[in-house]
Amino acid sequence: MSLVELIARADARGLAGSGLACLDRCVPLLDGDDEVLRPLWAALADGAGEGPGWVRGLARVRDKLAGPDAEGEDEAVLLVRRMLAAAPDECSGAAIRAWADACSVASLRVHRLLDPATDAATGAADVRGEERAQDRAQDRAQDRTEGLSPLVVAELRRQVTVLEVLAGHGPAGLRRALEVSTEGRRVLRAVVSRRARGRG
Repeated sequence: MSLVELIARADARGLAGSGLACLDRCVPLLDGDDEVLRPLWAALADGAGEGPGWVRGLARVRDKLAGPDAEGEDEAVLLVRRMLAAAPDECSGAAIRAWADACSVASLRVHRLLDPATDAATGAADVRGEERAQDRAQDRAQDRTEGLSPLVVAELRRQVTVLEVLAGHGPAGLRRALEVSTEGRRVLRAVVSRRARGRG
């Protein structure tokens, strides 16, 4: 089943977990530590993101990851900030589905921008090209990996894995989803660190 199909069939917990996992893997871009999203994972484990736990956790996370004025930040950082800003107060209904889908697209875009195998000029053209945007939608719809950079392929597979374990194991799948997210976060943190050294 493709990533798009998995998102379409996911329940509220699966959608919240998928969106949260995408955000978790991208936290290094906001200088967040490995524990910053734990309150939100805990809220999902306690009640599928329903009730005050999710709302309080979201407020705490936003406070900790609040950054300077977005002016001057690059596209990858801005994408992650938007993911966090768009997180709904309730993990239900159309809002959580829209957020999960938007997080999926944004996270893939972040990984495409940061992949050292991607030529910078090609990446700039990719931002502007409607045809390439349609190609990215097809990547998700068909799990197509030909021509994608290694970092993007790995992220696509992680997103699929998270949705599959949450669909197949319910609340018990959150532990595995967190493990997959932690692995991806470590990879991206290393990429961000190399990128910073290259700019230094």
